[in-house]
Amino acid sequence: MDNEQRRVQLVFFDAGGGHRAATEALKESLAERKPSWRVEVVNLQEVLKSADPLYIMTGVPAQDFYNAALKMGLTYGSRPFLRGLQAVIKLCAPRIENVLREHWRGENGKIDIVVSLIPNFNGVLFRSLQAERPHVPFVTIMTDMADTPPHFWQEKQDQYLVCGTDYAAQQARATGWYRDERIFRTSGMILRPSFYRTEHAPRLRRAELGLAEDKATAIVMFGGYGSNVAEDIVDRLNKAKLGVQCIVMCGRNESLRAELQGKENCAAIGYTQDVVSYMRLADFFIGKPGPGSMSEAWRMGLPVIVERNARTMIQERPNVTVAAQAGVGLAVPSFRSIAKVVRGLIDGRKLEDMRINVRKMDNRAVFEIPDILDRIMHEHIADAANIVAFKPRRRLAARIAQRWKTRRRKSG
Repeated sequence: MDNEQRRVQLVFFDAGGGHRAATEALKESLAERKPSWRVEVVNLQEVLKSADPLYIMTGVPAQDFYNAALKMGLTYGSRPFLRGLQAVIKLCAPRIENVLREHWRGENGKIDIVVSLIPNFNGVLFRSLQAERPHVPFVTIMTDMADTPPHFWQEKQDQYLVCGTDYAAQQARATGWYRDERIFRTSGMILRPSFYRTEHAPRLRRAELGLAEDKATAIVMFGGYGSNVAEDIVDRLNKAKLGVQCIVMCGRNESLRAELQGKENCAAIGYTQDVVSYMRLADFFIGKPGPGSMSEAWRMGLPVIVERNARTMIQERPNVTVAAQAGVGLAVPSFRSIAKVVRGLIDGRKLEDMRINVRKMDNRAVFEIPDILDRIMHEHIADAANIVAFKPRRRLAARIAQRWKTRRRKSG
């Protein structure tokens, strides 16, 4: 099976960054585990430019508006924004599907499987693929820990679904839309393979960052652009005199890094792709409840402290529930109370108990999914063959039923 040549298309977009990260991680894993496969990455935004009303009117892709809002922290309106986006997709669905049908024709149609790592567009992706290439299996890999219905990740269609949590898998079964054999549960969310290559990697020491080796250490992360909230967290922890120090991942936010330089109990780190080395120095994580950053922290053995309030993105709110139920995370309504929560975490055995729970997690999703996709392709081919075999029987049964009805009418 592993030597069979397959052509795989991974569909992603750049809204938020997590979808690209998951796509690149999966592509890397496929290259290692299925070297004979031809894996192609498709940026849906590029394909749909001609059907994007914002791009047509302004020349700026919709994903750029979304990313700008995230960078400025404008997340209060995440629910109406999401529903508004879904309304636009529904309104533009005929045009979107025509563009996608054109994409699946010709050379792009010679594929063995289509894998979506994005929400909102799975309905139009599935329908357009079915219209042009009904024999090609369509798979959605959820990169969130839960669905945010309606029409977010899970759609009313006969497709394959890969879920990284029991919560998401239970949601899928509860809809009644998916056959049990088409729901696949992985052991977690997709992470870069580098998070599994830590044993022999060079190890940083806290002293190299100007930090004490014997103090409780938090890693503070708010995505690739950082957040000024991080400075407030450092100040509140210092003011409370908890003896806690912080490694703050500032990302591309150079002004934040400059503000943090020289602060007591703080190491400010600029943009880097080597997050692993810094996580290895920490005892726990503080940040936003994104599925990627939380899963990275857990992989590195760190319990999480995350904020959940009106500013929290609607699709990220269930992540807090998942963390609390597993005993691997705490939620705060506001980081203004971070000192109180951290004090409760580091006093007594709570931190160690939570770290024990984290160590029980064994997320190998990025290595499990290649075999899942291989299995789907083989089973889909067999399924399609059975459907073809049964078609003549259904036609024969229909003719027999029609003749029976005709005879009954004549005899009546």
